[in-house]
Amino acid sequence: MTKLTKRAFLAGSAAAGAAIAMPTVLRAQATVLRWGEMLPTTHPQVQMVDRIAKEVKEKTSGRVDIQSFPAGQLGSGKDMMESVASGALTMTTDGAAALGSFLPQLSVVEAPYLWRDPAHMAKVAKAPVFAQMNDELAKKRGMRMAAVTYYGKRHLTTGSKAVKSVADCAGLKLRVPPVDTFRAMVEAWGAKATPVNFNELYLALSQGAVDGQENPLPTIHSAKLQEVQKHLILTGHIITPRLIIVNQDFWKGLKDADRTILEAAIANGVAWQDAELASQEGSLVATLKAAGMSVTEPDLESFSKPVLASLPKQFESKWGKGTWDALAAL
Repeated sequence: MTKLTKRAFLAGSAAAGAAIAMPTVLRAQATVLRWGEMLPTTHPQVQMVDRIAKEVKEKTSGRVDIQSFPAGQLGSGKDMMESVASGALTMTTDGAAALGSFLPQLSVVEAPYLWRDPAHMAKVAKAPVFAQMNDELAKKRGMRMAAVTYYGKRHLTTGSKAVKSVADCAGLKLRVPPVDTFRAMVEAWGAKATPVNFNELYLALSQGAVDGQENPLPTIHSAKLQEVQKHLILTGHIITPRLIIVNQDFWKGLKDADRTILEAAIANGVAWQDAELASQEGSLVATLKAAGMSVTEPDLESFSKPVLASLPKQFESKWGKGTWDALAAL
């Protein structure tokens, strides 16, 4: 892992100007890739990046060097996606809904109550509609999705109010990522959707700026949100994919042999991370309960019913007619 402040990163990018048209720095004939992440070093997603970096460096004999910048060092998720699009950053990982700000129809891949289980969600990577989205993202926004990863099943947490059904969400200020599908979901629950960047979430919860949030168990635990949240509500409302994205010009410019090594390392890293997250999900309810959180199994239908009644129709023009049904039928 390499430490680099957002200010230094942006200053360096600006100083380089047109000389850095691609996110590649040549040092002693090594190609250096900068990979930014929002999550802390304790999360398997960041550990996945480090594993990929190690494999690539070994198999290219140091010819390709991946530098990891975790914990939001290079700004918000949107900052980093924009940097990948412009070529100032090589790679990052983010949610499909967040990528919807660059290609609107992509947000359907992270829609609530779409996927039955992780295996169902994984099928999206081989779906023709996904390949089409990837080609459009590369053509229109200059970045490509290199892999689909499993991020986990999302659950609700609150600070002081126990939640047993969706009726208990009325008026709660719930943090959501700054994307419209998440806001619409929370509003369908009767809560007040409050966008907060992830690297600001712990502070927002500790100061009471928001009453609760929703995330997968490994994210809740790795970010230590149990320290500022009392209740864990097992809603399981979204099975979340995260997408590894890479600058398209860089990807095309790689030598075939190096691209093959990078693709294989990414596949291996994703397989490890997905298994690790699934394993953690199996034990973290007990871990969080032992840390002092109360655990509730709520009325799940009360959460899904208002969302399914509104979101597919509300976002049909954005996702494309029939896309929801096509993915649900995979």
